[in-house]
Amino acid sequence: MKTAVDKVGDGKKRTINARFETMTGHYLFDPEFCNRAAGWEKGIVEKNVQDRRRGIWREASERRWNSLEELNAWLQKACVEAWEHLQHPEWVHMTVADVYQDERLRLMPNPRPFDGYIEHPARVSSTSLISFQRNRYSVPCEWVNAMVSVRVYHDHLMVVSPDGEFIRIKRCFERDQTIYDWTHYIALIERKPGALRNGAPFRTMPEPLRQLQDQLLRHPGGDRVMAQVLNAVTLHGLEAVLVAVELALQTGRVSAEHVLNVLSRLKEPSRNNEPVHTHLSLNKPSQANVDRYDRLRAQQWRDQEVNHA
Repeated sequence: MKTAVDKVGDGKKRTINARFETMTGHYLFDPEFCNRAAGWEKGIVEKNVQDRRRGIWREASERRWNSLEELNAWLQKACVEAWEHLQHPEWVHMTVADVYQDERLRLMPNPRPFDGYIEHPARVSSTSLISFQRNRYSVPCEWVNAMVSVRVYHDHLMVVSPDGEFIRIKRCFERDQTIYDWTHYIALIERKPGALRNGAPFRTMPEPLRQLQDQLLRHPGGDRVMAQVLNAVTLHGLEAVLVAVELALQTGRVSAEHVLNVLSRLKEPSRNNEPVHTHLSLNKPSQANVDRYDRLRAQQWRDQEVNHA
């Protein structure tokens, strides 16, 4: 397989992939390859795996899966259940699960999981996009025209900048798609707020932000006001800004000052009024009675009149 072998030589000679060789050093084992098209060298093992694999994938094809994670969890469970029914090729009176339980007592402790990615260099375009397998993904606009490292995992991409900063992007398995993350362009709209009006990345913003944008852009200078609101996302986080925007939309007052004011009140630490413990005790509990205050005011007002006279 190409993830392990770059070139097949004569006999059992192989040119091993660099990442696969790193994994062998991580888990401390030596790779041992069979001859090409010589399935009989692994005998019954390959036949059992082939038969059970066909049955598992036939059952998987008859279902619908919402995500790759759900499919992987079901595959793991199906394989473990298969061990309980398959007989071991050498000890036929035992199942694969029984032999595995016996071998677990002799296994070495497993180190931390190997970071199994494939790395590719890529250059960021002038529109802050990188290309991978006929798809384009957005990255922070500060990385424009820079060479970045794209580390490919089974479900996501990790893009590392020359300064060591990195972002995670959910991997798309379709073709000719452009996947935007509007937060990557916040620094750009601080300099060019007019990009909010027709910018494709900002069509993927959450609905509260889009409603706020529609109302603000009806007024002159609304794009600059919207840029101030989006800039608060980098300071306070997206969830806090969304709550502040929803509260501002409910009141009907759409302005950057109102949103930032609501946001500051939401971020304000709550005060815990804990009771003060003292050895003093009240014979008569205090009451919220303002009559005493009014009597004091009336007495003070009469004293002032006397002094004035």
